[in-house]
Amino acid sequence: MLNPADPAFLARLEALLPPDTLRAPDARYLEEPRGRWHGHAGAVALPRSTDEVAVILRACQGARVGVVPWGGGTGLVGGQIMPDGPAPLLVSLERMAALRGAYPEENVLVVEAGMTLADVQAQAETVDRLFPLSLASEGSCRIGGNLATNAGGLGVLRYGNTRDLCLGVEAVLADGSIFNGLKRLRKDNTGYDLRHLLIGSEGSLGVITAASLRLYPRPAAVGTALLAVESPKAALRLLALAEARLAGMVSAFELVHRMGLEFLAETMPEVRSPLAGSPDWMVLIEIGLPEGFGPAAPHLEALFEAAMAEGLVSDGVIATSEAQRAGLWRIRESIPEANRRIGSVSSHDISLPLGAVPDFIAQAGAVLAAMADFRVNCFGHLGDGNLHYNVFPARGRSRKDYENQRDAVKTAVHDLVDAMGGSVSAEHGLGRLKVGDLVKYGDPTKLAAMRAIKAALDPLGIMNPGAVLG
Repeated sequence: MLNPADPAFLARLEALLPPDTLRAPDARYLEEPRGRWHGHAGAVALPRSTDEVAVILRACQGARVGVVPWGGGTGLVGGQIMPDGPAPLLVSLERMAALRGAYPEENVLVVEAGMTLADVQAQAETVDRLFPLSLASEGSCRIGGNLATNAGGLGVLRYGNTRDLCLGVEAVLADGSIFNGLKRLRKDNTGYDLRHLLIGSEGSLGVITAASLRLYPRPAAVGTALLAVESPKAALRLLALAEARLAGMVSAFELVHRMGLEFLAETMPEVRSPLAGSPDWMVLIEIGLPEGFGPAAPHLEALFEAAMAEGLVSDGVIATSEAQRAGLWRIRESIPEANRRIGSVSSHDISLPLGAVPDFIAQAGAVLAAMADFRVNCFGHLGDGNLHYNVFPARGRSRKDYENQRDAVKTAVHDLVDAMGGSVSAEHGLGRLKVGDLVKYGDPTKLAAMRAIKAALDPLGIMNPGAVLG
């Protein structure tokens, strides 16, 4: 049984820390972007060092006070929000945003967990390198939160998830002990890899305080195109064609549905597609070429011609300037905001085997059509099988009109994903929203192992109570 972070506990903790470390939490710490989750907390702690994080966690374990790690607050599954139970202590690392080291000859950057993703990218650029993780929230999300949730984003096809971009972590465990794992090694076979255990654990095992991140050479040429495709199946064939012709150079391959353009026209009319008409399906493709391959546009033109010859595409626009490239990406990156303005009945972050994607889209549409009059905006990272399959009210209605169907919609979509060998949590994590999904769809042996690990590293259950395992 946990205790609240009450005034008596906060007074004791405050005496152990420098002045102005504890504050009353304002609204930004207690709400999440979609407005579905609202939390509470006794205070927010803003430590300036790993040692201070250790002091905080030791005190919380000693008093059996829950700890909710808070990154940039951009998570969409309630992992950063504790809606009920004894008031926890929020721990935000926003003051811990220092660069600890840059090693361009090793392609490594060592940063503290509170650095925003945009600042990590900028630090990499100062040493003429690329940190390829790219998210719509990169101006406000923080690398510690990206690691804690194993964030995905736009470049997974080429560079992998956040897990694949991390060589080592420093973290504070529930008892206040510090794991000094900031090695810059590609090979280290010295037993269990605690780095990978902490990455994706959503703050339920400890607080990541710093990381050694993997960098890449910056592409000498970048090319971007928006192509109209006949169907999701044609999009998959186009992906295979692109990877065959440009092996290792396809950085992003995004699927966009006509509904996304309709939502933009409805809520953000200044964001327009350059394609004629409104194709049912489109692909946004980006390639990055090393030195010696010349400009990117001719490679995209050749791909388009080959795809046209195979009947895969019917129209396309290839960016000829950085402004045009930014304009194409603005379409894709504005869709989540348009979705938010429309207001979804139920949103789903799912992944599927690539070959199952077309059948899933067809079958899910039929299932939902039999339930009610919905609009579906299906888009996402087709290159790695991650779809954002979001269900919306019919035009002229609001999501409040469908509240009694929200759970049924989610169940129908997730049941189909599971039946097709997919995952109901692709890149957003489990948080508190999908705790029941883990029990329903997760492998029992994996679930038992996760509970054993939680019990071993956090025996009192103070770390992010209610998240991941409930």
